Amino acid sequence: MAGRFAPRPTRTTVRGGHVAVPPGVPRQAAAPARVRRWVPEGPLDLGLVLGPLRRGPADPTFRATPDGSVWRATRTPAGPGTLRVSACGGEVRGEAWGPGADWLLERLPELLGAADDPSAFAPRHRLLALTRHRRPGLRLTRTGLVLESLIPSILEQKVTTDEAYRAWRLLVRKYGDPAPGPAPGRMYVMPAPRTWALIPSWEWHRAGVDNKRASTILRAVRVAARLEEAVGMEPAAAQARLQVVPGIGPWTSAEVVQRSHGAPDAVTVGDLHLPGIVGWALAGDRSADDSVMLRLLEPYAGQRHRAARLILLSGRVPPRRAPRMARGDIGRL
Repeated sequence: MAGRFAPRPTRTTVRGGHVAVPPGVPRQAAAPARVRRWVPEGPLDLGLVLGPLRRGPADPTFRATPDGSVWRATRTPAGPGTLRVSACGGEVRGEAWGPGADWLLERLPELLGAADDPSAFAPRHRLLALTRHRRPGLRLTRTGLVLESLIPSILEQKVTTDEAYRAWRLLVRKYGDPAPGPAPGRMYVMPAPRTWALIPSWEWHRAGVDNKRASTILRAVRVAARLEEAVGMEPAAAQARLQVVPGIGPWTSAEVVQRSHGAPDAVTVGDLHLPGIVGWALAGDRSADDSVMLRLLEPYAGQRHRAARLILLSGRVPPRRAPRMARGDIGRL
């Protein structure tokens, strides 16, 4: 089915994984407001590049359609915008609608990894070398937007992936704006900072968001303009600015700059699964913690996030030792 993950998604596979973009000749949308064509240098896989921006298979801000296109609905500094990206014959075609159309098309190359330098990565492990060879179209996206990655990352703190995706989906559909242009059905632009601040406490509860995460989001949107300024900083400085907000720590800030800055060295620490996956892939140690993971990734200093993504894409994960964590729903309490 279009827009679905295979296999069933987890937080780690989404962050480092691949959105299945069906092959095919892109259809021509009727009367697009803005169009830009761009020829990337080297191979480009839209699913690999844009996959980390999707928050679950039913994300109302992201859609991969059977014609081979990827759709994004986002809130830019110029206003809401919808972007459709398709690739055919070595050329990328971007079409955009809404007040943010020009902003989206201007930054289309960076979104598709033009500012990324994959040649800077030197694999020192056979698994990484083999995965890079099999995934030549991998580039690190750079959105140039902070809040659109920050809010869903906060929702993912210390809960199951399904819980976080459900909360994001319900809140965006209820309080977001319909995506401009001829976007696929039920696509929405995430709410503006002011709208997030006005969501009643019972609606957070109904969406399964506890008071701690909701309060962190409310603190973040109150200083949204200052946080968005972080896109002009180096990733480390941007993380430091984000972490000034109570409730935002190294895990959340790394998840944000990986997307907003395309930061190749912003390795995620504090993750429940990632250290064990990295430890298993590189050293056969499924019990690895953050310190072991960082030691194993030390040879890739400057490219540790890329190394972690390649490991996630390799599919080499430790076998399960326990059933999947049960999904909670505080909205039923």
